[in-house]
Amino acid sequence: MLLPLLLKLKMLNICIVAGARPNFIKTAPLTRAIAKAKAEGKAIDYKLVYAGAENDPTLEESLFEDLEMKRPDVYLGVDCENLNELTGRVMSEFEKYLETYPTDVVIVVDDLASTMAAAIVTKKKALTLAHLVAGTRSFDINMPKEINRLVIDGLSDLLFTAGFGSNSIVSREGAELSQVYMVGNILMDTLRYNRLRLVRPVLFDTLALKEKEYIVFTLNRKALIADKSNLKAMIEAISEAKGKDIKIVAALRNLAKETVAPIVEGMDNFFIIEPLSYLEFGYLTANAMGIITDSGNVAEEATFNGVPCITLNSYTEHIETVKHGSNVLVGEDAEKLAEAVKDMVSGSWKKCSLPDRWDGRTSERIVQILLNER
Repeated sequence: MLLPLLLKLKMLNICIVAGARPNFIKTAPLTRAIAKAKAEGKAIDYKLVYAGAENDPTLEESLFEDLEMKRPDVYLGVDCENLNELTGRVMSEFEKYLETYPTDVVIVVDDLASTMAAAIVTKKKALTLAHLVAGTRSFDINMPKEINRLVIDGLSDLLFTAGFGSNSIVSREGAELSQVYMVGNILMDTLRYNRLRLVRPVLFDTLALKEKEYIVFTLNRKALIADKSNLKAMIEAISEAKGKDIKIVAALRNLAKETVAPIVEGMDNFFIIEPLSYLEFGYLTANAMGIITDSGNVAEEATFNGVPCITLNSYTEHIETVKHGSNVLVGEDAEKLAEAVKDMVSGSWKKCSLPDRWDGRTSERIVQILLNER
């Protein structure tokens, strides 16, 4: 009887790997859930590992304060543009981590090259690998992220999916039913946790913005930014379709900002703003008339808030935002975009609802599964 008791009391050491800034928004509720379980006497603990450097400018101090989470325990310090080089360096550094820190389960998030690198090393070390937001697909094998998704899901012992569609995908690709858990959308855990903590940005006063009377525009996809002539046509379509009295607030960084700025020069109601804190940006999007974006996360947040959303892509990895939510896909077609903007401005948007298990309890389900699987 003594051996089973000792096994039961053995600490379950979790390693959560974040590859880029957006990953922290999804790992924050998981770190809180593990800490809560530990405080309740459960034999579970975690370390948070970031693939990048400690001085990464995208990781502003306010991010961790806003999310109410601690900074990473370990930084792998990898910072390079070439994806193959990044993959190799993350593999090397993460192997050193696993040789230093006791680890039973590694949880990787989404579909970055660094995520795939950590997944490969985890399985080479014969450790349990869990994939958070498994089963998302574009079905475009020319996309690097699609290859990452296939590799990570194929290696994973535990596949935590956000919806039934993702369950079907990984099952068709050969995953055993015992490996697949529809835990829900963990981004909703963060949104629900912070719903009453959002901060009204100062720019509401400086730009004279009024709730529900402006449109938020975000842009990050490299293919969209690279095709400058089509991007110009799309932005002009937005400007013409929205009317004179509605302002466009563009939250842009780096190359997107540099590319869009010359296009919107002279447009009186198009404002490119400096990056906002997480809670400020959350307020901006939650109180918008509508959102135009190429970000899956922003589209999911829009569905949660019931805000009309136009996605500048022909597909989405989270189809529930279209089937149930407030999201509409227009591809890179300026005419379709203009028609959608007209619908948005006129108030004739489709009705939407919350998809199944967007209830804010995803992290609790994951922790319980990890404890049961030990």
